[in-house]
Parts: sequence; C-alpha cells; structure tokens
Amino acid sequence: MQNRKFCEWKPATTHTRDRSVQLRKKKKNFKTNQILIVFILTFLIHLISTLSYSVRIVVIRTKRIAVSFALFNIMVLISRTANGFQAPLLANQVEKDIQNGTSENLLDFRFILLGATLATIIGGLLIPTFQRLFTKSVYQFSIHKSIPRLLIHGFSKSGIIQFGNSLKVPDKKNVTELIKLKNIPKKIFFMNILAVAVLTVGVLASLYAGYINPDLRTTSSTLSSVINGGATILMFVFIDPYLSGLTDDVIIEKCSEIVFRQFIIWMIVARLIGTLIAQIVFVPAAKIMSIVSQML
Repeated sequence: MQNRKFCEWKPATTHTRDRSVQLRKKKKNFKTNQILIVFILTFLIHLISTLSYSVRIVVIRTKRIAVSFALFNIMVLISRTANGFQAPLLANQVEKDIQNGTSENLLDFRFILLGATLATIIGGLLIPTFQRLFTKSVYQFSIHKSIPRLLIHGFSKSGIIQFGNSLKVPDKKNVTELIKLKNIPKKIFFMNILAVAVLTVGVLASLYAGYINPDLRTTSSTLSSVINGGATILMFVFIDPYLSGLTDDVIIEKCSEIVFRQFIIWMIVARLIGTLIAQIVFVPAAKIMSIVSQML
C-alpha cells in the first residue's frame, strides 16, 4: 500500500507568538513617536508665534525695524518648516489607522492641541528673556553684519555671559497693571481669540474628519487651507495693522511703552484663550468639515 501523507495542524510556536507581539509593540511605539514629533512641531509653531509679540517691543527700543524683522524671519522660517512637516506626519498616521481598521484616537489630537496651549504659556513667560536676547542680537548684527558670525558670537564665552544676564522672569507689576488697564480694544482682543482658535484647530480638525468620513478624507484635508486662509485674512487685515499702528504711536511718543506692553500681554492672553477654545470646537469643526466635503 502506498503511504498517504496527511497535513497535520501545528500550533503556533512561542517564537512565532513573541515575534507577532514584538511587531505590534514596534507599530505602537512608531505611532507614539510620530504623535510626539507632531506635538513638538505644534509646540514650536505656537512658541514662535507667541514670541513674535516681543519683536515689536525690540523695535520700539532699538528703533531698528528692518534688522529686527529680518532676524525674526529666521525664526518664522523655522516655524513654517515645522508647519510643513506637521500635517504630512499626522496625515500619514490617519491613513495607516484607516487602512488597518483602527478607530480614531481622540486623545492623540487632544494631546497635540495641549502642545499649543503649553507653548503659549511658556512663550509668554519667556518674553522678558527673549526680548533682552533679541535686543542684544539686533545690536550685535549691526556689528557683524552676518548671521553665521552672529551665531558664532552667541556660542562664544561673551555670548554665553550675555545669555545668562538676559534671563528674567515676568514682572509682577505688569500683571497688576494689566487688571487696571481699561482701554484695551475689545474687538481686536476677540478677533485674536477667534483667529488663533481657527488656526490652531484647522489642520488637525481637517485630518480628524478623515476618520468620520474615510472615503472623502482627501477632500476634508484640503479644506484646512480654506479655513486657515480666513483666519489669516483676519490677522493681516485687522489685528496686525492695529499692532503696527500702535507700535508707530509708541515710537513717535503718541502712546506710552507701558500701555503697549500691557496690550501685548492681553494679546498673549487672547492666544491662550484661543488655544483652549480650540479644544472645545475641535470635534464639531471636524464634523462640519466632513459635511462640507460631502456637499462639494
């Protein structure tokens, strides 16, 4: 008789199970690292945006408008580079979750939005230090006339000493006077809250809308540029011109520097409120984007 071969079922070995567990852990760790990178990028974007208010104080003190904004444009370039990486990294994670059938993780997006709030708080606390450092950088640039030389000076012994001398915590008097100040333009204050809330939530909500309607996730993601565009118009048409006019008033001594500094504090408070409102409107904004993508 001919021997017949039968297929025998073999249970999974311990090595196979361990390997599958390791693969799952690697995927989880990769996702965690990706979310952490997006958190850092978001933190960096909002930190630079908050510190931008102090540049106007430097302009008033140094009277060197062109040099001040030229130096700060380097930080703006860093912020825009971070913004360029933020959306693709998060979009990649959303795509993988949808392909793997993984449900949306709202906590990841909440965590990223928290980065915007923390950056605003820390940026506000760093403004006195940053203002002094930036003022010295403006004067040093007038001597060296070169960004690389300015950076080399910053890491030199004298540069490190200047950095140590520039460290300063916010003055309590500014906070006390903040409560007494009554002539803050309410329209600009609330416009800043609205603009910051929209800019904070725009990209994240458009990507989260991909979980709500996976078939139209590409359409939803492109809506962020439309929404952010509206907030940017609000910034450049109403808020920034008012700040620029107020800066000129201080330079020609039509407005006191104390009032201007207090107004800057109010603008930082508005930014902080805007990032907190972004947490509230995040899910509703994502749902609206999903509905709009269906209507297009």
